[in-house]
Amino acid sequence: MFEATTILALKGEKSAVIGGDGQVTFGNTVLKGNAVKIRKLHYGKVLAGFAGSTADAFNLFDMFEGILEEKKGDLLKSAIEFSKRWRKDKYLRKLEAMMIVLNNKNIFILSGNGDVVEPEDKTIAAIGSGGNFALSAARALKKHSTLSNEEIAKESLKIASELCIYTNNNINIYTLEDKEKDK
Repeated sequence: MFEATTILALKGEKSAVIGGDGQVTFGNTVLKGNAVKIRKLHYGKVLAGFAGSTADAFNLFDMFEGILEEKKGDLLKSAIEFSKRWRKDKYLRKLEAMMIVLNNKNIFILSGNGDVVEPEDKTIAAIGSGGNFALSAARALKKHSTLSNEEIAKESLKIASELCIYTNNNINIYTLEDKEKDK
């Protein structure tokens, strides 16, 4: 585990949601409390979140978005190609960093080791130092409540912020609605 942040993603039948806290730390110091560590990519059709060094996040987001363009928005092909390139880059592969990428069809956890992991239940993924707290809360809320995925993400990240010193409660949430399923 590395001291980073908390990113949580949920994929449902009609929407995909990603959320993250806003805390940036350096050692035992909070440098910033309102950073945005999630993005909408590829014309707003893909969500991505990053746990690790903030400066590196920009490079990795830009690299992933470029690959999404090359692969015409195919998230699976993009995730595989991105992980290959990340692993081959001498500088980037040394990063203690992870990403979650998702759309309305797929959800993946990516790392510089070349990992492309689809969560076992294919609906919830979390990364960062508070990831396990947020993941546990999200699973419980999904199973025992009628909250929307967006509400589950927000509440789960709040719970993580109460337990993880590298996570705060300044939470950002992005949602993709599946317009096709509404028809």
